[in-house]
Amino acid sequence: MNHGGNLHDAKALFPKAPEPWIDLSTGINPTAYPFSPIEPDAFTRLPSAQTVLDLERIAARAYGVADPGRVVAASGSQILIELLPRLRPKGRVAVVGPTYNEHAACWQRHGHSCTIVDTLAAAVAGRPDVVVAVNPNNPDGRVIPAADLEKAAATLAQTGGWLVIDEAFADFEESVSVAHRNLPATIILRSFGKTYGLAGLRLGFAIAPQGLSESIRGALGLWSISGPALAIGAAALAASSWITAQALALRQAVIHLDGMLLSSGFDVVGGTLLFRLARHPDAASKFESLARAGIWVRKFPHDSSILRFGIPTQEAVGRLENALRRESSA
Repeated sequence: MNHGGNLHDAKALFPKAPEPWIDLSTGINPTAYPFSPIEPDAFTRLPSAQTVLDLERIAARAYGVADPGRVVAASGSQILIELLPRLRPKGRVAVVGPTYNEHAACWQRHGHSCTIVDTLAAAVAGRPDVVVAVNPNNPDGRVIPAADLEKAAATLAQTGGWLVIDEAFADFEESVSVAHRNLPATIILRSFGKTYGLAGLRLGFAIAPQGLSESIRGALGLWSISGPALAIGAAALAASSWITAQALALRQAVIHLDGMLLSSGFDVVGGTLLFRLARHPDAASKFESLARAGIWVRKFPHDSSILRFGIPTQEAVGRLENALRRESSA
């Protein structure tokens, strides 16, 4: 399981599980942004360059970036993760982990030497060409202080290196993001789909100093974002009151989910407002039991005692609670 959302695997492995499945294997907001009907020309016309610039300007305001030229829109943050290794010569990359597998995999796939290290300090101490950190981290929600990121960026800039910060889960953790700081040699990735519950729309952003942002924009090429993504993204990113309301609702949902997990014998050991990481001495059995009940959570090869739970919809809470209760009383 390199990523969540793989319900085809779930159904193949557990064909007798009840439908519909509840997919808690991803960290996607269970409440989608309620976008208005899209104008037909978003589908029938090629997106204009000005429409892309307008979206990037709105995104810059939403992320606290003073210069919109630093913001580059793309068809999801994943495509940016895959693109960055192509934009510099093969070198040594340190990824602060364990974390989202695709970061190391993409750098390795393009011929870079990649190592996984425990901390940002250890990563920088090894004098690599690139350091990658996910902040807040996936799957444990660990946060690297802004002062440490600023120091790492300055060190890497001295030797022409890069600091790549994946802020996919930072939208609801306001104090975590450093997008507004304009750190040297730093590329920040933001995910639209997770926050706005619209992962299928495929929209994300890179935030980087001007020279780097232009390199990324040029590598993406023309028409890299669909008309519907441009229209919905612009409307959603401008709706600051929606984000505020979602943060409040998610805090309540997290409190409820944590309570369910603790009552079922789990120890909640990390997470964000979009996922919770829980430990159990028999996590493998819990995973199997939940899957047989049609509930798909995330397990990890590096630690068999942990499971990650996405935030359930209000409709799914009762079914999850019943499944956990049955398992804990078995």
